[in-house]
Amino acid sequence: MSKLDIKTRAMILNMMVEGNSMRSISRIVGVSINTVTKLLIEAGDACAAYHDEAVRNVGSTRVECDEIWSFVYAKNKNVETATAAPEGAGDVWTWTALDADSKMILSYEVGDRSADTAHEFMSDLQGRLANRVQLTTDGHKAYLEAVESAFGGDIDYAMLVKMYGSSTGSKGHEKKYSPAGFTGSRKEAITGQPYKELVSTSYVERQNLTMRMGMRRFTRLTNGFSKKIENHLNMLSLYFVHYNFVRIHKTLKMTPAMAAGVSDTLHDMEWVVGLIDARSPAPKKRGPYKKKDISN
Repeated sequence: MSKLDIKTRAMILNMMVEGNSMRSISRIVGVSINTVTKLLIEAGDACAAYHDEAVRNVGSTRVECDEIWSFVYAKNKNVETATAAPEGAGDVWTWTALDADSKMILSYEVGDRSADTAHEFMSDLQGRLANRVQLTTDGHKAYLEAVESAFGGDIDYAMLVKMYGSSTGSKGHEKKYSPAGFTGSRKEAITGQPYKELVSTSYVERQNLTMRMGMRRFTRLTNGFSKKIENHLNMLSLYFVHYNFVRIHKTLKMTPAMAAGVSDTLHDMEWVVGLIDARSPAPKKRGPYKKKDISN
């Protein structure tokens, strides 16, 4: 079967991380939706493997963590009555850990908002750091035991607990889409000696906004949400490698990976295609042609 050339595949991947839906990409480029889906699967596998291998022994000083909500196929409350809901349908949370100085995504975990997911997330983060760091999370209680289990006392950890009042919107259905009013926050030192003035989740929350803007699957009040958990995971893997190694941060004037000292090269999306091709099996050599014996 013929394979799309490198430039076409790079263009498709660029369109994915810029918020285009998969069906719109298939119409614009003139390829089948199956081709776009297959490329996403290949890119997700390659990017997940590269992130796991490359983002190690990072010398961070400040790390911020947060979770961002989305859903697959249907929201939790609608899964039970949904028609042919696949495995993994329902609310999905993406946990992210960001280096506050380089803006690099160090670790991410996809799952629910339970203590089990928090433990997996923190364990993965701990394995990617080269030294003791100051860590800030929100007030989600699942972090408390997870941080203790992963780091013990070898961390300066604080929580930024935000407080909200009633919704600021009007009564009726308009209130449904109005955020609760922010009334204040408090900083709580949990472990070690975190510097109070550095306790913040602003950078990771801004990165979560970038995710919502850059991935169609996270856009609210649309039908662009993920229909399968596998495709959701693959898109996230592609996004994080693009964000870390390809996209130039406007403030830093370089990629987060370069700012963190993980990479000294500015990559492009054709490089990501190269990661895909490097994992593809080598074509089998054809043996010598043998003429069939058609004699009686």
